[in-house]
Amino acid sequence: MANYILVHGGNMLTDTWNHLTQRNDYPSGGHLKNKYWDGTVTALRAKNHSVFAPELKDENICNLTGHIEQICTLIKENDLSHIILTGHSYGGMVITGVADKILDRIGKLVYVDAALPDPGQSLFDINDQGFASVSGETPNLPEMEVAYMEKLQFDPERLKQLPKTYILCTNSEFINVTRQVEQKIILAKHDWTYIELPSSHVPMADMPDAFYQIMLDQAIL
Repeated sequence: MANYILVHGGNMLTDTWNHLTQRNDYPSGGHLKNKYWDGTVTALRAKNHSVFAPELKDENICNLTGHIEQICTLIKENDLSHIILTGHSYGGMVITGVADKILDRIGKLVYVDAALPDPGQSLFDINDQGFASVSGETPNLPEMEVAYMEKLQFDPERLKQLPKTYILCTNSEFINVTRQVEQKIILAKHDWTYIELPSSHVPMADMPDAFYQIMLDQAIL
């Protein structure tokens, strides 16, 4: 039995989920927060794994440091170790910070089409760099929440000892950003398992069975 912690990204619209699944699972105009992990939680628990999928505090009022502390507190209160710590999208920022703080509790990092920061980068910086590398221009991005503007400070040398998996979603609307991750992984390939999935940015919506199997495989890779 493995211990999974699933960290969600931004507060996804229910309309986005319904469109990707081609179902009306949720009322229009709402937000999902951590609920888009529900199917993943069910699939992992069906194989007797321990799974936590906490709801992050509102990104409009809680910064990245607060989200990192929230996950660290969850881990310590439940006395968890050998954790498969998984982050989707913005959640990649959070799991990187958590691993830097309590490395001895983490067994593996899994990034699901997620931000993979360098020290001193914010999510905004990563998005800005990704789009500018393609267009040559700085994008006119909308105002971002406080959590997305905070720069993450961590020691990358500490994380080298951890097994890491990156799941790149090739039909993601953020492919210009995530393709940069591929180059990072090539340079440090001995540290990584790299997987491509022909899904949207939300594989748990449009390719759930394939995604669940990849997540189950993390317990044995």
